[in-house]
Amino acid sequence: MAQNKLKNDSSRAVYARLNRRKYAIIVALCLFCFFACVGDVLTAAASPAYRLSTRDVLSCLLHPTQASAGTYVIVIKMRLPIALMALVVGFSLGTAGATMQTILHNPLASPYTLGVGTAAGFGASIAIVLGLGSVMTSALAFAFAMLICLMIYLLGRTNVNSGSLVLSGIACLFLFQALQALLQYGASEDQNQSIVFWSFGSLQRTDWMKLLITAVVTFVTTPLIFMDSWKYTALTMGDEKAVSLGVNVSGLKIKAFFLISLMAAVSVCFTGSIGFIGLAGPHIARMLVGEDQRFYLPISALCGAAILSAASIISKLIQPGSVFPIGIVTSIIGVPFFFSLVIRANRGGGRR
Repeated sequence: MAQNKLKNDSSRAVYARLNRRKYAIIVALCLFCFFACVGDVLTAAASPAYRLSTRDVLSCLLHPTQASAGTYVIVIKMRLPIALMALVVGFSLGTAGATMQTILHNPLASPYTLGVGTAAGFGASIAIVLGLGSVMTSALAFAFAMLICLMIYLLGRTNVNSGSLVLSGIACLFLFQALQALLQYGASEDQNQSIVFWSFGSLQRTDWMKLLITAVVTFVTTPLIFMDSWKYTALTMGDEKAVSLGVNVSGLKIKAFFLISLMAAVSVCFTGSIGFIGLAGPHIARMLVGEDQRFYLPISALCGAAILSAASIISKLIQPGSVFPIGIVTSIIGVPFFFSLVIRANRGGGRR
C-alpha cells in the first residue's frame, strides 16, 4: 500500500509539473503575441510619409486623446486595426486548423489545404469581375468558403477516409484556382490587378468594422470549441473509442465543422487567402504539448496568432517603402512544415 501511494504521489507530481510547463507555454505565447502586436504597430507603414518615431507611436497608444490628429489617424485608425487583425485571424485559423486535424485524424488538414482560401478567392473574383463592390466581394468570398466547407463535411459523412478527404480538398483547391484563372482570362487589367491583390492575402484593407466582425465571430466560436476539449481528446483515440467513452461523435463533428467553417470563412473573406497558418500553428502546438486537447487547441490558436503577427512585421520589412503580400510570407513560412508533415506521414503511415 505504501509503495502504491508513493507511486501515485510521484505520478501526481509529474502530472502537475507537466501542466505547469504547459501553462507557462501559454503565458509565454500570450506575451509574445502582445509584443509582436506592439512591434507590428511600431513597424513603418508603406509610405515614408507615414513613418513615426517609436516614442510618438507608444505615446499615442498609451494616451490617444493627447496625440496630434495626424499621429492618431496613422496609429489608431490605420496601424492598430491591422496589427490586431493579424492576431485575431491567426488565432482563428490556428483554432480551425487544429480542430480540422483532430476530427479528420489527419495532420495535413487545414482551411488552406482543403481549399477554403481558394474557394473564397473565386467568390471574390466573381464580385470583382461583375463590379459588385467591396461589400459583395466579402459576401461572395464568405459564401464560397462556406460552400467548400459544406462539401468537405458531406464527403466526410459518406465514410470517406481522412486521406481521401484531404485529397478531395486539394482537388477542390485546384478546381477553384482554375476557375479563378478563367475569370482572370476574361477580366480587364484593373480587375486582374484587384483579383491578384486579393488572392495574395493582405491585412491592409482592415478597418475597425471588419476587425470587430472577425473578432466577435472568433471569440464567440472558439470557447464553444474549447469547452469540448476532452471530447476531442477522446476522438484522437479513434471514433469507436470515443463512442465507447460516451461521446456523440457525429454530433461533435457537425458542431465542429459548422464552427470552423464560420471562423475560416469570416477570416478569409476580409483578408484574402492566407495559407499555412492553420497547418503550421497546430504542428508547433503538437510538438510543444502533444495531443491533450485542453492545451493543444488554445496553444494552436496562440501559435497561429504569433506566426501571423510576426509575418505581418516581416511583410513590412522585406521591401522598405512597401508592404509585401502577407499571403506570400506565410506560404514561405508554411512550406517547410508541409513537407515535414508529408515526410512524417509517409514514414509512419499517417496518424491513424
